[in-house]
Amino acid sequence: MATYEYDCSRCGRFETHQPMGTASDSHHCPECGRPARRVFSAPHLTTAPEQLRAALDREQRCREEPEVVAEVPRKQPVPQPHRALSRLPRP
Repeated sequence: MATYEYDCSRCGRFETHQPMGTASDSHHCPECGRPARRVFSAPHLTTAPEQLRAALDREQRCREEPEVVAEVPRKQPVPQPHRALSRLPRP
């Protein structure tokens, strides 16, 4: 279901949920019953989770302004496996 927004001259804006592509240019106001005209507004993109928005922003910044590395990163120490893993049966 898609969300469509309408503007009633008496009651103000309201939203309806209808199958995509079925919205008409006018819709009856749920408060007063008068015809209201359809309003085109921005999609509700702010409902994306914060972590997803941050990842998308970071990815976009990397495209436009990639990070420049001044030196080769130090080699990270290889973590040793847990001692209990040595007691597991081997195939």
